Amino acid sequence: MTDFIGTRENGPSRPDVAPEEGPRPDDAPEEGPAPEEGARPDGGLDEADEFRWLEDLDSAAATDWVTDRSAETLAAFAGTDAYAHLRDGLRRVLDADDRIAYPSWRGELLYNLWQDATHPRGLWRRTTLEQYRTPEPEWEILLDLDELARQEAESWVWQGVTVLRPDYRRCLVSLSRGGSDATVVREFDLVERAFVADGFVLPEAKSDVGWIDADHLFVGTDFGPGSLTDSGYPRVVKRWRRGTPLAEAAVIFEGQPTDVAVQAAHDPTPGFERDLVYRMVDFYRTEQFLLTGAGELVPIEVPDDARTDVHREWLLIRLRSDWIVDGVTYPEGAVLVSRFDDFLAGRRELTPVFEPGPTTSLRYHAWTRNHLILAVLDDVRLRLEVLSPDGRDWRRSVLDQTPGFDHADIVATNPDHTDEFMLATSGFLQPATLSHGRVGAGVSTLKQAPTFFDPTGLSVRQFFATSADGTRVPYFVVGPPDGDPGPTLLTGYGGFELSMTPGYDGIIGRGWLARGGTYVLANIRGGGEYGPSWHLAALREKRPRAYEDFAAVATDLVTRGITEPARLGIEGGSNGGLLMGVMLTRYPELFGAIVASVPLLDLRRYHRLLAGASWMAEYGDPDDAADWAYLREFSPYHNVRPGRPYPPVLFVTSTRDDRVHPAHARKMVARLREHAYDVSYYENVEGGHGAAADNAQRAAKWALILHFLHHHLTPL
Repeated sequence: MTDFIGTRENGPSRPDVAPEEGPRPDDAPEEGPAPEEGARPDGGLDEADEFRWLEDLDSAAATDWVTDRSAETLAAFAGTDAYAHLRDGLRRVLDADDRIAYPSWRGELLYNLWQDATHPRGLWRRTTLEQYRTPEPEWEILLDLDELARQEAESWVWQGVTVLRPDYRRCLVSLSRGGSDATVVREFDLVERAFVADGFVLPEAKSDVGWIDADHLFVGTDFGPGSLTDSGYPRVVKRWRRGTPLAEAAVIFEGQPTDVAVQAAHDPTPGFERDLVYRMVDFYRTEQFLLTGAGELVPIEVPDDARTDVHREWLLIRLRSDWIVDGVTYPEGAVLVSRFDDFLAGRRELTPVFEPGPTTSLRYHAWTRNHLILAVLDDVRLRLEVLSPDGRDWRRSVLDQTPGFDHADIVATNPDHTDEFMLATSGFLQPATLSHGRVGAGVSTLKQAPTFFDPTGLSVRQFFATSADGTRVPYFVVGPPDGDPGPTLLTGYGGFELSMTPGYDGIIGRGWLARGGTYVLANIRGGGEYGPSWHLAALREKRPRAYEDFAAVATDLVTRGITEPARLGIEGGSNGGLLMGVMLTRYPELFGAIVASVPLLDLRRYHRLLAGASWMAEYGDPDDAADWAYLREFSPYHNVRPGRPYPPVLFVTSTRDDRVHPAHARKMVARLREHAYDVSYYENVEGGHGAAADNAQRAAKWALILHFLHHHLTPL
């Protein structure tokens, strides 16, 4: 499955990562002259595109086409008892009453959004830690999204909340229509449990908003013409005072139209209050500033491709490239810590708290009040380390090193107040255990997730395939350790430095493993499994390395006797959907069926559709002749050819996806149909980039995907 959690609470997103709040897309694709009938791409920069009309979301012709294609697919795959049985089983997984209600810590209370069959859109609620420890906690209901949707006749989907610290009385709730990234933002009173009359409200947009104090916000939104970047995100950030029109808010910072976005944030930590401004030049380069009370912008002089985090007196710096400071070279992938005020004053007393090795990288970090937790990957196996300041040095200890291929993740910390943390441990075959602990003290179990499938007779193994250039590419195999080649589902991502790691998945377990299938997770280049270099190895013109890696894993599975091409299916979403499109057009003989969800497929026009321009640092600029020369070679939409052995393929997307335009999938299907290939298409009206707005839609989507694969990969 391809749902991920981003590391930034606000701002621009990868194709697959849904932020809680974020900027507005250019919803209307460019109009263009109608191409000559029968015109085909000719390799030039102004290629004709006979299916461009499918980019128009308001076109009756396009809507009719989508309706017809979706109806054909549902008639072929969703009308059987087998599909209904699978869908209902997956729905029970998603709505299970005994699943873990994962919390977020805000002050002394734990908050949770709970969705089930009775509350499909969700209850936003809170409780105490003491109550949470009990088998059936007493929850205080703050907001019933289903009731709100009924009252307002809107299909509201929860998109996150920003709470005013340190008193936690007010918050800004973000709601989207049908699951899109664009949200309506409203002020909510956590004591009265109601929206604030005449409170802060932002109309639907991809907004970036945060508290300064009870009466002021930093806000970036669609202020009108010229206020957005080419990527559709805020170019201007303002300070907005309660009771005044948004149009009168004072400008704090303006970026350039070619930037990805700008953002301002206030840190309210008592004794460490500060305002920070960010100019995101591209997806991986950001200029960072301290905003003084006098309005002066003081540069934070770190490499522009470095990621930073400020916690109390500390500045944390994560390097994406080597950095030479006072004759010392700090390597890419390293994590450095300095005192923030000293660093701004020009002192460069940098302490490395992590340096990567040949097989290690940092997946993420988390702060408690007094300690730093590092999640370190070693050949895609995770361990958690605690770093504690000790004079001029940092003391290191192991927090958790889960045996085998199980995986532990920090779910929550309470960095404003305590050194507490919550830890979730799971594996491909092991349901999650949620524990509570405190740095330097013991860990106790809070919750245990249910088992959704029988793991008897299944094992987890890790292998390494050899890619075309000799690189060792790791992958996990979950299934029977012995036996004849069988139906196998292979997935991967390979982009934006995202790491694919082990974890329990009830959908895959019940919908695939329990039906006799084998599941494979490939850790190909373009991801972050081995740090920045693993990502850079498949960036821009090097992108084919990721595709060669995935093909090498597919080939290795056959060589090891785990499966055979006719029984090997693949699935991926977003950037992983691009991976699926390339596999279809470049390596069709390796696979028996392919599913691409919310995919990126037209690399000639992706930068002109919705948020696409923000990803040019990852893929390249199609308007640059040199970039288009290499993009043209693997853009799936431009590489469909007649007479090729393409396996059956299913494309799944959403009309409300305002991140990766549904036209990518629409146009690809139209071109494949033109050549009479076996292609199916389903477009959910709701769902945004997840292609599903609630558990009923998620169950239906995954039942369709898994039933399609099972149908094509399992002999009658």
